Amino acid sequence: MSRQTRITDAAITTLATEGMRGLTHRAVDRSADLPEGSTSYYFRTRLALLTATVERLAELDTEEVPAPAADLAALATALATSMQKWMTTDRDRQLARYELTLEATRRPELRTALVRGGDTIRAMVAELLHGAGVPSPTDRAQLLVACIDGLLLDQISGGRDRELSREELSSTIRRVVAAMSGQDGTS
Repeated sequence: MSRQTRITDAAITTLATEGMRGLTHRAVDRSADLPEGSTSYYFRTRLALLTATVERLAELDTEEVPAPAADLAALATALATSMQKWMTTDRDRQLARYELTLEATRRPELRTALVRGGDTIRAMVAELLHGAGVPSPTDRAQLLVACIDGLLLDQISGGRDRELSREELSSTIRRVVAAMSGQDGTS
């Protein structure tokens, strides 16, 4: 793992635990267990560190997009499995993403990196929908990603009194995609 990757991974952890205010070059150095000044050596400005962190999140996300599925049920199960991981073992990534998303509303330069990563994910999801036989996959991918993001936020922020199971997530995704494509979603 490169030192830059180690730093951006530590920035993700720092954002998740300390929030945007707690993200400093020194805090990332401590989190990465690197000598003081290491983060500022590679990322001179806060914006450079934030942008690199957004790019690292996008890289991690693209590595985890499920393999193509033959039908809607298999696709829903694969997406639900990914979502369950994002809600548990990869929860820090989601928390960091929410922090960065809010920050991007005030920093257009950061927003550019965030949009670029999101476009990549939506294109990959469109390919998955196409493979599962969903009509108008590009349009549906926009909606599905928004629904997944909302469901993740609801789950991670404590908007529910309990965490949804993988089966419940799969059923929800299947119903959403089926509704978008005019199918009944019960299979």
